[in-house]
Amino acid sequence: MTAGTIDEAAAPGRSCPLHYRYAPEVFASPPSDGLAGLDVLYVVGGLYGNPFALERVLELFDRESGRKRLVFNGDFHWFDVDAAVFERVQRGVLAHAALRGNVETEIAAEADADAGCGCAYPDWVGEDVVERSNRILGQLRCAATGAQRAQLAALPMWLRADVGDVRIGIVHGDAQSLAGWGFAQEHLRDAAHRRTARNWFARGEVDAFACTHTCLPVFQGLRASRSAAPRWVLNNGAAGMRNFTGDRAGLLTRIALRPFRGAARRHGLCIGPSPNPRVHAEAIAIDIDDDAWQREFLRLWPVGSEAHRSYFERITHGPAYHANDAVRVEE
Repeated sequence: MTAGTIDEAAAPGRSCPLHYRYAPEVFASPPSDGLAGLDVLYVVGGLYGNPFALERVLELFDRESGRKRLVFNGDFHWFDVDAAVFERVQRGVLAHAALRGNVETEIAAEADADAGCGCAYPDWVGEDVVERSNRILGQLRCAATGAQRAQLAALPMWLRADVGDVRIGIVHGDAQSLAGWGFAQEHLRDAAHRRTARNWFARGEVDAFACTHTCLPVFQGLRASRSAAPRWVLNNGAAGMRNFTGDRAGLLTRIALRPFRGAARRHGLCIGPSPNPRVHAEAIAIDIDDDAWQREFLRLWPVGSEAHRSYFERITHGPAYHANDAVRVEE
């Protein structure tokens, strides 16, 4: 399935269900409740049930001043198959603003739902990974109570925020689908697809989309013309796993009127609709006790388990992806 298409007949884990869909025009709207006039916005996607990363995110956010909001934009559950860990993650996340990713949507769905994990994996992801993800979701559903599943079902699929003069659409996947891969760094390398993404920005009347879902970070600038200020895809990759070769940290997206001060800043730039943008968009490292997290992961998912086979290599060594690939702008 290519970016921006629907394939209801695809196998579980590959499908993009119709109820995941929305139109880019939904973002041409006022900010969501509590997300107007912000000084600082944290967008945290792909926590993946990592309680150590959750604790660190909350520490970083607590240090911020001014009018601030923290938004978890989906897939905050995944590795937290233990009921106590699941409850800890859900309680911490839902104390703040949140939207549901495909993981939360499928946890809340009936057990016989045919979307599998709901990931809508593209062709470059192997079938063995897809099948393991479907089985992980089945186990994870058993960790949730009925009340917790109802909380997840009630979460929105998207939000709108304003930081300074920057209008932001907050999504899990892309501008059309909760599980869309249209903001994947792989798709954004393609010029034809970037034209499609520019159209989404025009229809949504936003300056940036803050997203996740695709597991690798990218800040991609898109220009409607050479003289226009770029609009930005701000994809944090994963908060709960490593994102770069040689770097242990997860990442969050910070959008703020003031720059971040400290070594945790991995990359960033100024964004906005004016020729001299003044809003800072930055990828901030989520540094944790990596050894403690690996021990906890192995407790939850021992050697040979589904998640161990799919993710332990990334958790211990990171992906084959480099930080200098993460910031791109069309000239």
